[in-house]
Amino acid sequence: MESVDWDAVYAKPPPAFGHDLKQFYELDPEYVNLNNGSYGTTPKPVLQAVRELGVKIERNPDLFHRVLYQPKLKEVRQKLADMLKVKLDEVVLVTNASVGISTVMRNFHWEAGDIIFTFTTTYNSVAKTAKATADTSPNPKCIIIELAFPTTKSTILSTIEEAFKQHPAPPNKKRVALIDSICSNPGVLLPWQEIVQLCKQNEVWSVVDGAHSVGQETGLDLKSADPDFWVSNCHKWLSAKRSVAIFYVPERNQHIVKTSIPTSAYYISPEDRNGAPNFVEQYEWNGTIDWASNLTVLDALKFRTWLGGEEKINAYCHDLALKGGKVLAKALGTKQMDPDGGFTLNMVNVELPLPPSLKHTVEVDEIIKLKLLEKYKGYSAYYHHNDTWWTRCSAQVWNTLEDFEKLGEIWLKVVDEVKVELKLQ
Repeated sequence: MESVDWDAVYAKPPPAFGHDLKQFYELDPEYVNLNNGSYGTTPKPVLQAVRELGVKIERNPDLFHRVLYQPKLKEVRQKLADMLKVKLDEVVLVTNASVGISTVMRNFHWEAGDIIFTFTTTYNSVAKTAKATADTSPNPKCIIIELAFPTTKSTILSTIEEAFKQHPAPPNKKRVALIDSICSNPGVLLPWQEIVQLCKQNEVWSVVDGAHSVGQETGLDLKSADPDFWVSNCHKWLSAKRSVAIFYVPERNQHIVKTSIPTSAYYISPEDRNGAPNFVEQYEWNGTIDWASNLTVLDALKFRTWLGGEEKINAYCHDLALKGGKVLAKALGTKQMDPDGGFTLNMVNVELPLPPSLKHTVEVDEIIKLKLLEKYKGYSAYYHHNDTWWTRCSAQVWNTLEDFEKLGEIWLKVVDEVKVELKLQ
């Protein structure tokens, strides 16, 4: 693939948001992509940077791994720490949000009587992490708090507070809550900062799964929000090459994360640290990995700055999500989950005209995804929640309302075919 002088490109104004920006992505021109939220979509300048860095690494792997990568890694961490308004050495990079959550959960010293809170909207692998923790530790108890959308902010907060009161910790035991900042399905923004405050008031550790936050949620200030632990993917909405995530552990809690996962060659037993946390060091050498995705976060940020920066990008995506949700709901003859937009950032949830009685089984999932991806070349996430089928559409800078219109046509065909195949009518 021919290299482009991106500095020369960046010297000129960017095109208008919408389909004119597709030239900066490797998207199949026939594919209607309204699912950036699942895996992200890497722009061409970042792909080129990854390739070029890969070649540089291979020219002298020893020089790169033993000498060159650490200053670059520190630069990436500093940029992300500044974005989150926290200290440099409170931020490290991990593979993805699930790794960050697992690292926290595996580092807590679990005892019988401890309590882990999750939600019915918790991302599947995170919920399974809580269950695995209970299954492999001295019997901490898992409590699942039900959140059913549509709902209200006050209902969410009162439901959580009531769960905390109903399940107090026995003396000298701990309670830990796994909290979404933005749920995956439904794709809704939770009042996570206020949930963190509820945790503080009720002596519950807050572990925030912010997988969708960075690059979608503007004005992040973790110093003010003050969660106990927080992790977010850079490859979903921040335009980095998958997979890389920010793992934030404030200084006060770094003694909890005694070891990286897997354990680093830089690990020092707490009894030999003389009070030092040894947190950052473990993530600077955590086994042999491909650093290209991590280090080209800088290229992703440069691309987004050229587009106009975080506020401009997310203003467009948010507005498109709100308008696109209305267009799609009208096309499907259904409704939006959040018509007022109070829980909506760049992902909008619209009801699908499938029978509520239809279960989301492996068989059903296989039928739907193959029709969407292979037959009709379009995709938005779909799921069954609160006795209703929904689709979650992610609005990105290359999307327009036309994409929502086309997706509506695709979904109507898929729904009709599913009903016929499964004899639902």
